[in-house]
Amino acid sequence: MKMSLIVDGLRADVAAVGELGDDMVAEVAERIAMVLGRSAPARILEVQLSYVEDAQVPAEEGEGGDPSARITLRLSEGLKARVEESAVREGVSINTFIIRALDRGTGASRPTGRVRGGNRLRGYGST
Repeated sequence: MKMSLIVDGLRADVAAVGELGDDMVAEVAERIAMVLGRSAPARILEVQLSYVEDAQVPAEEGEGGDPSARITLRLSEGLKARVEESAVREGVSINTFIIRALDRGTGASRPTGRVRGGNRLRGYGST
């Protein structure tokens, strides 16, 4: 897919929204579209996509629970650095890495075998 098609589509979408308002809204939308046209290609190229095996789907996605529970976790700088390095090595976010470690440590890992979703591609994007 050509980058110009994506950028042109974004600019057209912003311009279309601007047409819903008065002249001032249209002018602001046009300015936003111009900025998007300059910055969107670089932003799109910064995104890294990672494939995640079904057996590796984070617990927050796999167990059907609402991933809104929060905890505060205090770590030594050394442990934090090792967690970050391990997450990068596995190609996952720090949050996903910690969730997987907790899931494995509590014995609540997902059973092996066919998982709902079949052959769907699962993953995430990060900048």
